[in-house]
Amino acid sequence: MSGEAQKVAVITGGEGDLGQAIAKILLAEGWAVHAPGRSELDVTSAGNVKSWFGQIASIDLLINNAGIIRDMPFVKMTGDDFDAVNDVCLKGAFLCSQAAIQKMAKQRCGHILQIGSLSSLTGPVGQANYAAAKAGLIGLTKSLAKEYGPRNVRINCVLPGFLETKMTAPLLSDPGQREHVLSTHSLGRLNTVEDAARFIAFLDSMTQVSGQVFQLDSRVG
Repeated sequence: MSGEAQKVAVITGGEGDLGQAIAKILLAEGWAVHAPGRSELDVTSAGNVKSWFGQIASIDLLINNAGIIRDMPFVKMTGDDFDAVNDVCLKGAFLCSQAAIQKMAKQRCGHILQIGSLSSLTGPVGQANYAAAKAGLIGLTKSLAKEYGPRNVRINCVLPGFLETKMTAPLLSDPGQREHVLSTHSLGRLNTVEDAARFIAFLDSMTQVSGQVFQLDSRVG
């Protein structure tokens, strides 16, 4: 990067399809990229998060991408089902953001990107746990953006769309379910992992933007 210190990015849930796509783009742009999977960085463990981030001297971009789903009717949802999803999707983002933001505040520079979901705004049937966790990410985004803006730390949230990934494969493999999902998109097609990753990488370059939520598909209302 000729004369400039190499920028450092951390992508949680880095073994997933979106995490891998983001890592590929950032690497091509000259970033040093850490994309740990759960075996390396368990975002639900405060101790593991603290020790893992303690090994990194500086961090310019944190992408809280780790997430799981446990979809089911609400009355059949156990406390463990609710906690498991919230522990990864929301508490994990809290723990990792807390570890990263201390370094960013000292640097007076940094960007945290939360990977949210349109479920946070629409509350789909059977996703009470997931919708609640992702809604929490939006609140976390806005609060941190206000608190750390004076330290030149940006926080944004991206709703990448209904992507074809390993997580959604069981649903999209059913022709009827796939047709239903497509019918909710005004363009009749899904966003792609590659397009979502391109937007996320581009958003980091928009240094005047913080506290915002971006939806990346054609679902309306």
